[in-house]
Amino acid sequence: MTDLTDHAVLVTGSTKGIGKEIARQFILAGARVIVHGRSPSDTAEVQEEIGAHGHVVGGLGSAEETHQVLDQLYDHGPIDVLVNNAGIFSVEDFFALPDDEWLRYLQINVMSAVRLCRALMPGMLARDRGRIICVASEAGIKPLPQMIHYSVTKTALISLARGLAELTKGTAVTVNSLLPGPTWTAGVEGYFEGLARQEDRPLKEVLDGYFEEHEPTSLIQRFIHVEEVGRAAVFLASNAAVNGSALRVEGGIIRSI
Repeated sequence: MTDLTDHAVLVTGSTKGIGKEIARQFILAGARVIVHGRSPSDTAEVQEEIGAHGHVVGGLGSAEETHQVLDQLYDHGPIDVLVNNAGIFSVEDFFALPDDEWLRYLQINVMSAVRLCRALMPGMLARDRGRIICVASEAGIKPLPQMIHYSVTKTALISLARGLAELTKGTAVTVNSLLPGPTWTAGVEGYFEGLARQEDRPLKEVLDGYFEEHEPTSLIQRFIHVEEVGRAAVFLASNAAVNGSALRVEGGIIRSI
């Protein structure tokens, strides 16, 4: 098993779903993990549940909110691994989505990562030790027409990670992006339950036909497990030769070499 003992890891948006499992996998690898969430009670509960080292609380949708999170982070010492996972998603009509919603998505999904990298990466470079992982999506390469706003933010994260990687040349710091495909989480389950009600069909029927109808290029023809994404994040943190990459964990949906 990968050994990341003595590595301090911050996983943003880690009270549920992919973020929570990424945090859990880093703990299994021996890291000191700091979980993050918006709710003090939820964040403290997850810290205790998975055995994290500590937690920080607050939103990341503005510079002020992010600075408040960073102020709490200083109590935990230097961060060796930053996982930019916090983000939001929804199905929206492109023609009906107003500017304010576009800006909200950009603030939470993109600028949160920009601000955290700007604050924490200089210390990594000075110590010549560090990893940054931006959790993007296959939608960043294969934009989804029902989630164009979300897809654009994930494309931006992939570009951000590659650009920052260029600033690490000749150092022991790496920056990569991670591209999960459709992953089964409580949030995704809730989405499909709503879709089943909307279509007046049993949930199982909607799920059984999902990949054939909506993701025919998927090679695995199933939802990705959160553990598979979590282990991929640990791989990126543990392999110093992987830098500036966009690691696909999407089951082959993106039909390219």
